[in-house]
Amino acid sequence: MTGMADLPRPFFQRLGFRLAVAFGLALLPFGIVSSLQSRSLQKEAQARSEAALLGQTMLAIAPEANLMRSAWTTTAALAIGQRYSLVADDADCSLIMQRVIEAAEGRYSFAAFVPASGLATCTSNGKVLDLTQSERVRANRADPRPDAVVIVNGAASGTSVLAFGHPVFDLEGGYLGYISVSVPHAVLTSFAASTVPGQMTRQPIALMTFDKAGNILASSTGLTDAPLALPGDRPLVDLAVERAWTFRAVSKNGDSRIYTVFPVIENTIFAIGSWSGVASAGPLGLRISPYLFPVLMWLVSLLVAVLAAERLITRHIRVLRTSIIAFASGNHRVRDIDIPNAAVEIRDVTESYLKLADTILRDEAELEDIIHQREVLLREVHHRVKNNLQLIASIMNMQARQSTSVEARTLLKSVQDRVMSLATIHRGLYQTSGLTDVRADELLSDILRQVLKISTGPGRRFNVVSQFDDLHLTPDQAVPLSLLLTEALTNAIKYAGTRDSGSPLLEVSLRRDGHGKAKLTVRNEVRAIRNPAETLNGTGLGTQLLAAFAQQLGAKLSTGIEGGLYKLQVEFGIRALSEAEHGNATDQGEDVMDAPAQIASGDP
Repeated sequence: MTGMADLPRPFFQRLGFRLAVAFGLALLPFGIVSSLQSRSLQKEAQARSEAALLGQTMLAIAPEANLMRSAWTTTAALAIGQRYSLVADDADCSLIMQRVIEAAEGRYSFAAFVPASGLATCTSNGKVLDLTQSERVRANRADPRPDAVVIVNGAASGTSVLAFGHPVFDLEGGYLGYISVSVPHAVLTSFAASTVPGQMTRQPIALMTFDKAGNILASSTGLTDAPLALPGDRPLVDLAVERAWTFRAVSKNGDSRIYTVFPVIENTIFAIGSWSGVASAGPLGLRISPYLFPVLMWLVSLLVAVLAAERLITRHIRVLRTSIIAFASGNHRVRDIDIPNAAVEIRDVTESYLKLADTILRDEAELEDIIHQREVLLREVHHRVKNNLQLIASIMNMQARQSTSVEARTLLKSVQDRVMSLATIHRGLYQTSGLTDVRADELLSDILRQVLKISTGPGRRFNVVSQFDDLHLTPDQAVPLSLLLTEALTNAIKYAGTRDSGSPLLEVSLRRDGHGKAKLTVRNEVRAIRNPAETLNGTGLGTQLLAAFAQQLGAKLSTGIEGGLYKLQVEFGIRALSEAEHGNATDQGEDVMDAPAQIASGDP
């Protein structure tokens, strides 16, 4: 019989898996809280890091910003002086411009007043500068305002400069021209580079300034390479806002960077610093998700809990389970279960199981002894009954030999045959292999052989054809069936005959008929001189016994002539073997033994 332990179990039904799920769910809230705290701490650290980067950017660009503010202020001051005509002579004006350049100590390369006509006669180098075709002059005439423009090849210096301009108006507000002060890009870059290293521990990748229109004014990496360090997803003009701020973006050359932006000159010039994205990395300079450490902590805690459950519970349960399954499968060799360091509850369960198994084994041994004794006793009973019946048959045989009456000898012979038939039945019962069931094929074959041995002699032979299915019957069915077959064989042999000189045909079979039924069939040839009506309507003792045994068997009895053969057929239902185990066989067996009394009273 296949038990539940023999069936494959899904992995999710195992104790270890369910404990892991339970521990995982129990630890999950702590993992979630830890993840949220880690995320909050990372945001705070990120904000601090960005603030620090913004401060470092301001510090890095401070020299350059101060230089720009100085040039911007100088330009505005000169524009005010020119407005009030503090210097009316071009020579004196040029002298003032020259002194401004000298006072700057190399930070400025050129200064001039450019009139609205574009022909500048007030210059720091004393030369006349013709800018009548300059786009800057035309732009200032059209929209006079302070500006800062990049001039790749300055007309006066011949180098790349950042030119600061401020419009000049007369007292009535009329446009007169603009003051221009040029700062060489080489000075901006070198000045910033010479002051940054001593003030910072880490420098940005690129520092640059730009105006409100998005034009780059100066860059630490050079004007040519400067665009590559800018964000690739937003134009520079969108970054010109009147506040300091920080954001992350991918540069045009594909690097992930942090950008810091702040105004240098209000609403005019802005600075931007480009930093490596490693500034947002975690410990050891690695980019780590804020949820990674909480998840790892959760997994480690889960692993520790599962290992603890494995050591304290699961492994002991597996040992106990293996022993129980082996015992349930029929291996009754119960050994001591080694579960050191197990919890008290598990040890108690183990001890209870061992006691229960020992009790079961003792009870089974006692039951086996009782069954064996009962089997031996029952076999002995059947054996003694068989011997007693044979003894009675022998006495009747001796009595028949001494009788002088033919009728008495015939009657004694008939009774002797039936007694021997009963002895044969009991012989088959005590030789059968079980107590609750009888092999019908073995029993009926033995009865057929014994009846033929008793009823035939050297001058009387039969052509016997038999076929018995391996049916298992309860004793209360086997006994009346055996008696019925014995009586049927006795009648068949008594009235059998043949039309020629050959041996009479005798067919005996017991076959399954489906739906829990069986059929016993006895067919024999009859003598040609015999009246069939006598066979069909006989009222002798044999006919009464057949009817009584069929009634005890709960069978349907039918007789008749078929194809020149006399046929007796009994159809009955096969009872469940469990009926014999519940004691039904004893009660119904007594009914079978009452058959002679019923026949004697005339109530078959």
